[in-house]
Amino acid sequence: MIASVLLAGVLAAAAQELADPSLKLSLPGLTGYAPPTSDQPLAGGFGGQVTLAAKLVAEAPDVSRGMVWRVFKPEPGPDGKLPLVAQAQGGTSAFTLEPGSYLVHAAFGRAGATKRISVDGAGQTETFILEAGGLKLDAVLSGGKPIPPGKLRFSIYEAAEDPDGDRALIIPDVSPNTVVRLNAGTYHVVSHYGSVNAVIRADIRVEAGRLTEATVEHRAAQLTLKLVREPNGEGIADTQWSILTGSGDLVRENVGAFASMVLAEGDYTAIARNRERNYEHDFTVVAGQNGDVEVLTTKDLIEIPAEGADADVID
Repeated sequence: MIASVLLAGVLAAAAQELADPSLKLSLPGLTGYAPPTSDQPLAGGFGGQVTLAAKLVAEAPDVSRGMVWRVFKPEPGPDGKLPLVAQAQGGTSAFTLEPGSYLVHAAFGRAGATKRISVDGAGQTETFILEAGGLKLDAVLSGGKPIPPGKLRFSIYEAAEDPDGDRALIIPDVSPNTVVRLNAGTYHVVSHYGSVNAVIRADIRVEAGRLTEATVEHRAAQLTLKLVREPNGEGIADTQWSILTGSGDLVRENVGAFASMVLAEGDYTAIARNRERNYEHDFTVVAGQNGDVEVLTTKDLIEIPAEGADADVID
C-alpha cells in the first residue's frame, strides 16, 4: 500500500507525445540502427540548420541537459532498418541536414517521443512540448522504520493488463531513491524487500512536470533460522532448510547452519534436515520484528514412521 505520494517541483526532464498520431516508430538499441549507406554524409555542411529543443510544458524553459536526440531517414534501408543520420546528447542541439523529410526521436531516460520534420534548406527550430515526469520510490517497515537500501528493489510495469492478465515490464531492478524519467501516466509498481515473499504492489500516477515520490510500507521482518542443540546454541552446519507457509506452500529452501531471509508477516513452518533426521518448528513473523528462530534438536525432532505406522513427535 502507498504510505505517501508527494508531488514536488519541476524536473529538467522530458518525454513527448507523438506530434503525428499516425506515426509510430519502434526504436531498437543504438547498435540496431542502420548506418548511412551513401558516401556523402547525410548530416554535414551542405544543407539547412535545424535546432531541436525540448520543453517540459509550453511555458517552461528549454530542457538543458539529459536529452538524447536521434535523426533518421524515414525510409527503411535494404536491411529494413531506418538509417541513422545524426545524434546528439545534452539539451538543445543543432544539426545541419540536407533538404528532405526526417524522423526525430527525443529521449530522456525511459521517456521518449518521435516527430516527423521537413528540412527546406533554411534555418529552423523544432520545439518538442514534452509530457513527462519523474518517479522516485522508497519503502519502509511498519511504524516508518527504514529498510536497508541493498535489500530493496522496484520493478515498474505498464498499468494496463493484456488479455492474459500480464503487464509489460518497463524497468526492472530499480534502486530506492533513484529518479526514473517516465512519460506522464499511471504505472504499476512492484516493491521487493528481500528475495522471498515480501512484495507490495501499487498503482502510481506520474504527473507531467513534477517529481512523484512514493513510499510503500512493507509488513515483513528479516529472520535468521538455525538448528541448535540447546537454546541460544551454535547453529549446526550442513542443515537443509524448507520454509512453508501456514497453508503448506513452499516459499524458500536453503542449506547451511544459518538460513537468513526476509518474510512477509504471517505463520510459517520451518523444516530442518540434518543427518537424515527432520526437525519441524512453527513460528510467526511479526512485521518489523527482526530476530532469530531456533529449531531445537531436543524438542522439534520428527520421527519418520515405518509405512503404515503412526507418527510420533518427540517433545
